[in-house]
Amino acid sequence: MRIASIDRALGLAAAVLLTLASCATERSPARATSGNPVFDGWYADPEAAILDGRYWIFPTTSAPYDEQRSFDAFSSPDLVHWTKHERALDVSSVSWATRALWAPSVLEHRGRYYLFFAANDLQRPGGPLWDPKDERSHTGGIGVAVAERPEGPYRDALGKPLVGAFHNDAQPIDPFVFRDDDGALYLFYGGWGRCNVARLDVEPGDDLGGELARARDGELGGFRAWPDGSIFRDITPAGYVEGPVLFRRGEHYYFLWSEGGWGDGSYRVAYAIARSPAGPFERAGTILEKDDAIATGAGHNSVLHPPGTDDWYIVYHRRPIPNLGRDHRVTCIDRMEFDSDGKILPVRMTFEGVAAEPLR
Repeated sequence: MRIASIDRALGLAAAVLLTLASCATERSPARATSGNPVFDGWYADPEAAILDGRYWIFPTTSAPYDEQRSFDAFSSPDLVHWTKHERALDVSSVSWATRALWAPSVLEHRGRYYLFFAANDLQRPGGPLWDPKDERSHTGGIGVAVAERPEGPYRDALGKPLVGAFHNDAQPIDPFVFRDDDGALYLFYGGWGRCNVARLDVEPGDDLGGELARARDGELGGFRAWPDGSIFRDITPAGYVEGPVLFRRGEHYYFLWSEGGWGDGSYRVAYAIARSPAGPFERAGTILEKDDAIATGAGHNSVLHPPGTDDWYIVYHRRPIPNLGRDHRVTCIDRMEFDSDGKILPVRMTFEGVAAEPLR
């Protein structure tokens, strides 16, 4: 009888504990904000976009160059809950790429998805890191991959780089593709303190892959010449280092870039405002930089704007404190706001991130 009583008591206690646990779970509020970082892992250079009714982020895998051989993608219905899609693009699907996959930019065109990316850390011929015996040092640049779904798998669309040489002394890295309201497509890119813009020779009804396949680096095919006959226009503003981004708000074009040293706390985001996607761009100020109470090395951003709203978000990477390694960078989201004159207000970095905003 005593054993049976103990058994009944233990059973009752277990039931009470399960009930309490269940009640605690039911009372726990749903996740209210994204938190920063928004997902686990070392990721940098985030490209944010709205594709197929969801928010997307395509970041660089933050690791030693030889280990940067694929891109993961992340999607969300509301900016708060994120799903990881592994290996959206892998170097095995790009015949000329071997390493250093960096800073992708994604574009939907006629129901297909195009990922512009940098690979191989192309070096200037004769430069200190250029080795004629090592193809990795002199074959590379900006490539294009295509997929039927935003998450991939992406495959090489050209069989060669779209931009595979230095023009205006800009290293061909950090591509960003901007579609204007009239459908015109612009390719911004550049590292080593120089930035170029080129116009893609693609009409809204054209097959993007087919048109770009005609491209020859430095020739007219695939690109549309500027009035002066040039293909790559130098638009470098004061302080520019890398990471170009352009967005339009009303009649103004906002050009953002990263400056300082990418490997340390001096990294930050500056911006300019112009009346044309080709500038001219004069530096207006810094909008994102380190906060010693939160993180350092904040930069290389992109921008999200839910349609039908005047809500704007900056998606960027930063270095946690304490930072224990060069490649320890994480992806974050915070609000971006404007004053009554249209100037971008300094971004306040947070640990909370942003509240849920499902797409309309």
